[in-house]
Amino acid sequence: MSTSGEHGYPDTGQTRTHLPGGDPYGGAPRRTPRSSSRSLITVVGVVVLLIAAIAFANRDNSPASKGPAKGPDRAAAAPTAPSGTTPVPTTENGIPTNFPHTKQGAESAAANYAVTLVSADILKPARRSEIVRTVFVADQQAGLTEKFDKAYSKQFLSNIGLDQNGNSTRGHIYVSRTAPLGTKVTSYSASAAAVEVWCTGVFGTAGEDSTNPVTSDWFTMTLQLRWENGDWKTASFSQKDGPTPIPGDGKASSADQMAKAVEEYGGFSYAR
Repeated sequence: MSTSGEHGYPDTGQTRTHLPGGDPYGGAPRRTPRSSSRSLITVVGVVVLLIAAIAFANRDNSPASKGPAKGPDRAAAAPTAPSGTTPVPTTENGIPTNFPHTKQGAESAAANYAVTLVSADILKPARRSEIVRTVFVADQQAGLTEKFDKAYSKQFLSNIGLDQNGNSTRGHIYVSRTAPLGTKVTSYSASAAAVEVWCTGVFGTAGEDSTNPVTSDWFTMTLQLRWENGDWKTASFSQKDGPTPIPGDGKASSADQMAKAVEEYGGFSYAR
C-alpha cells in the first residue's frame, strides 16, 4: 500500500483503522482480516484500526541525514541501534512528554506516540480527548477531536463489541498493544521532523466466544512532527502494512492466556 495519494492523503489499503461510513476523511486506511495456512486460528468479524487517516500535508521527502558517530574510534550508530539515552522522566495523561530538541528526541516521541495512537484507549471518549491534547499540535486538536468522535460513534463501538465508553462486554477484553521495533528519520530540522516507526502488535477481542480473536500484525507508521511549546508534537500521520516476516509455528495461546497477559504485563516508554 502506498503511503499517500496524489493529493497528500493516504491511499485506501489494509491497516488497523476502519472508519465507519466509507471514507469521510479523504481515504481512510483499513485492515481486513487475514488468514494463513500456517495459522491456528481464522480471524473473523470486524477488526478496527485505532487511528484515523490524517492528510499528509507538505510532506518533506528530503533525504535523512546520517546519525552522529558515537566516538572518535567507534562507528556511527545503525538506523535502529539504541543510543543509550534515558527515556523521558515526565508524562502527561500517562503519555511520555518533554522529549529532547534533537533528532533522537524526535524518534523517541514518534515511537511513544505510535504506541498511543494504536492503543485501545483511543476508543474511549474520555481518554481520546486527553490523547489528542497530549499528542497533537494545538492547531489540529479541535478538528481531530471532531473527526475521532464521529468515527468512533456509539453505533460503531457497539458493532465491535464495546459499550459507549469503549469498554468490553462481560467476559471479553479488547486488546490493542503495539511495540516499536525501530525508527528512521526521513527529514529533520529544528522546527519539524518526519519519522517512520516500524511496529508489531496484537489486536482483537480475548474471550472464549469471541468472533474476533487476538492476532498479530506488522505495520509502519510515519509521523510528521513539529516542535511546539518545548516538545515534539504530531502534525499528521499515516500508516502502511509491513515489513512483515514469515509467520512462525508457535502454538496459539488460549483466550484466557491472552486476556491475562494484557492485564498482567505493563507497557514501556521508548527512547531512541
